Order: sequence, then C-alpha cells, then structure tokens
Amino acid sequence: MYKHLFGPVPSRRLGISLGLDLVPMKSCSLNCTYCECGATTRLTLDRKEYVPFNAIKEELTHYFSHNPEPDYITFSGAGEPTLNSKIGEVLGFLESQISDIPVAVLTNGTLLYQKEVRDDIKGATIVIPSLDAATGKIFTKINRPHPGLRIKTIIDGIVRFRKEYTGQIWLEVFLVPGLNDTREELAGIKQAIERIEPDQVQLNTLDRPGAVTSIRPATRKELERVLDFWQLDNASIIAQAPARKALRSFRTDVESTILETIARRPCTLEDLTSILGMHANEINKYLGVLEADGKIKTIAQERGYFYQLNRA
Repeated sequence: MYKHLFGPVPSRRLGISLGLDLVPMKSCSLNCTYCECGATTRLTLDRKEYVPFNAIKEELTHYFSHNPEPDYITFSGAGEPTLNSKIGEVLGFLESQISDIPVAVLTNGTLLYQKEVRDDIKGATIVIPSLDAATGKIFTKINRPHPGLRIKTIIDGIVRFRKEYTGQIWLEVFLVPGLNDTREELAGIKQAIERIEPDQVQLNTLDRPGAVTSIRPATRKELERVLDFWQLDNASIIAQAPARKALRSFRTDVESTILETIARRPCTLEDLTSILGMHANEINKYLGVLEADGKIKTIAQERGYFYQLNRA
C-alpha cells in the first residue's frame, strides 16, 4: 500500500492517471467552496517538505518495477502540490528515471508569482492551473483564500509562468452559478485568459458535493452560454463523470467495493478513505459515476455528506 501514490484513476482529461500527492490532506492556500475533498484544514502559504522526497522516490521506483505504465503521472491530491518545496526535485527524478511518461501538475496557481515555484514546475509536460475569478470580491467568495493572496498577483504570476514555460498550459475555470457567471466577471476572466494565452481553456463545474452545501453545479446550458459569451477557439467543457466508464482505467471491482461498503451503512468520503485505504481523489472519481448512474445518493448531515445506496 502506497502512502503518496494513488490510482491509477480514471481521469476525464488524462486517461489512465497515476496520482502523486505531495502534501497532507487539505493543506492548501485556498479553501474553495466547491472542493470535493472538503474544507481546508491547514490554510497556508508556507512551502516546505511536507512529504519526504526519499519516500516519494522509493514509492515511484517500486511502483514502476511492479506495474504497467500509466498514460500520465499527475501531481494532484487533496491539497496544493506546489506547497511542497521538493516538487522540483521530484519532477527532476521523474525526468531522469521515467522520462517517457508525460507529467501533469494540477495547481490552483496561487504561488506562481514566486519565481522558485515557477522554476520548480517548469519540467512538467502539462501544467493545469485554475482561475475562477477576476475580481477580489468573487475570488474571496468562491476560493476563500489565505489572507496573503490577491487575485491580481495570482493572475500576474500565471502570465509570467506562460512567458517562461515551454510546455502546455490548460487553464481550468470552475463555474459557480450566481457568483462568477455574471457578464462583468466573465468579461474579466476572458481578459485574464487573453493575457495568459493558455493552450486550452477547460470549463468545469461541480461533479461531487462541495465543501459548501449552498452551491450547485452549472447546467450544460449554463456552461454553453459561457462559451458563447467568451467566443474563444481553445475553450471547451470538460466531459462529465459518466465518460469515465469508457476509460480502460475504470475498475468495476472498485465500484463494487464502494457499493458493498455503503450498503452496510452510509459513509462520508473520510469514512470511505479510512475503510477502503484509498485516496479521497480516487474514491471521488467512482462516486461521481455511481451517483450519475443513480446507484447512490448523498445526504447532507452535521458531520458532512453521507453516501448511501439509492433504493428508490
């Protein structure tokens, strides 16, 4: 059982993706309302070696000695990967030892104003930063940032990174109806996109229940309306959860195990990660499909969202 690797998981964007988690769960510079892993418990801008570099090297070496190659190695998890001060060394190790597998870094982009962070991740094949707002008011409402962050600084940091980085940048925008879908905010986000010049713009919305119960997913029509407003040739909507079932990495045994577990009693995401010994991100991939198929449903209670069988 690995502590810092998870999957491979059925990724909507990256096919068979081996996840690499470099920080303890919910250590982040943001406390996003829509986060499917729950509320941030360590809101920080402090960069340090949260997970020992040697432990990561050992797990990667063992994994690739005993398993087939994934389509991607993805720096993701339940926190912000660039908070780990050794992320550049991990990328260097991958380049020297497993150079034929593309590497993606999923980041909230908040630390790219720091030159050392930009330098640390320049060895990735793809960097996928997020940008959900163009004004401080909406940034605060959606992303609930560390007090030391400002949206202008973040956008400027991503722009600088684009100028220095030769790989692919896929900019993700997470739509929260009623907050960042006004004409003013969408126009501001488009202006930021035009400054950043990403290779792709990926419009996303809620797939699993978020950290705040009052937000809802955008409908397909609402997402298409945003694309019509932007008129960007490189913008598209990320495919929804059911598309994962067509991926080779989708495991029906994992789906069955989750169903068998919650058949005994309703569970939170935290319960399932503890019982099944799986990473929260991995479990969330399957919960999205199960809920879309009508096999499970979510119930909001004081301790969080509980997943139970849909016996209707």
